Amino acid sequence: MQLNPDWEFVADTVMGGVSTGHARREPVAGRDAMRLTGDVSLENDGGFVQMAFDLQPDGGGFDASGWNAIALEVRGNGGAYDLRLRTEDLTRPWQSFRSAFVAEPDWRTLTFPFSGFEPHRTDARFDPARLRRIGVLGIGRVFHAEVAVGTVRLVNV
Repeated sequence: MQLNPDWEFVADTVMGGVSTGHARREPVAGRDAMRLTGDVSLENDGGFVQMAFDLQPDGGGFDASGWNAIALEVRGNGGAYDLRLRTEDLTRPWQSFRSAFVAEPDWRTLTFPFSGFEPHRTDARFDPARLRRIGVLGIGRVFHAEVAVGTVRLVNV
């Protein structure tokens, strides 16, 4: 199932950090994409730039239990990024389910099985029936982030 995300940009400035960037819809190497760029800084306890979207307009849960993975069409600067999922069971902004990936300089489709996501700062188990938010982050080190996402799909592998 192809998703039609309404991406938004978020940086560590929401909690006092100084990372900068933006997310824009634009052509990237011949494809319509959402492109996240920015400079990640660790100053003031910061360290991330992100583009993310809610699966429901009201921010509530979406039942993704009919699928077992997410497929992203991605291209980037060769850097390491995170794909992060949030469910209705997570109540704190620092909680998530995470999977790392490298955004190579050529367009590639990467598939992330739900079973491969690691819980971060939560004891909750990932429940695809309560999926709420999907995000792509440049995080945790000083670097220039540049990653583009063409399509986002729920798939079975």
